[in-house]
Amino acid sequence: MSTPKTQTEWKLAELAEAAGVSPRTVRYYVQRGLIPAPPFRGPDTVYGEEHLLRLKAIRVLQARFLPLDAIQVELQRLSADELRRLAESDTTPTPPTYGPATPGVITDVRVLTPPVVGSRQAVMSRYQRWELAPGLELHVSEGADAKVRALAEKVRALIEEFQERERS
Repeated sequence: MSTPKTQTEWKLAELAEAAGVSPRTVRYYVQRGLIPAPPFRGPDTVYGEEHLLRLKAIRVLQARFLPLDAIQVELQRLSADELRRLAESDTTPTPPTYGPATPGVITDVRVLTPPVVGSRQAVMSRYQRWELAPGLELHVSEGADAKVRALAEKVRALIEEFQERERS
């Protein structure tokens, strides 16, 4: 009894199908630097396992609502083993958590921001997320100065006042 051999090389259309994206998307990701360009061999050009893993990892990160710039930073940061684990993880998006309809501090939000030009390191920023009204949120950076925090409190108070008038 022989064990089935796993595929290690794919043509563009095969790779796209295996990753659940279009061939055009694969070419775009190569252009953006999200995945490396394959060695060009004309019609015999093939993509390897790293390409498939990166495409699957991109899908997982997109399901987590990360923009492509942040995804690119994350992919550069990951080791080969971390990339494999990410690619094999669940792509089901985690819905955002929403608090009660009354305004208040709901949760801490951590946002991966791409590096500034000339810098190589991404920064993880923390934000407080306040639900001001259903469908309206205010995010305040943990590093915001006192004036910005005071402004956020005023906005929150105005919304609360407006909601009180609406209920009356």
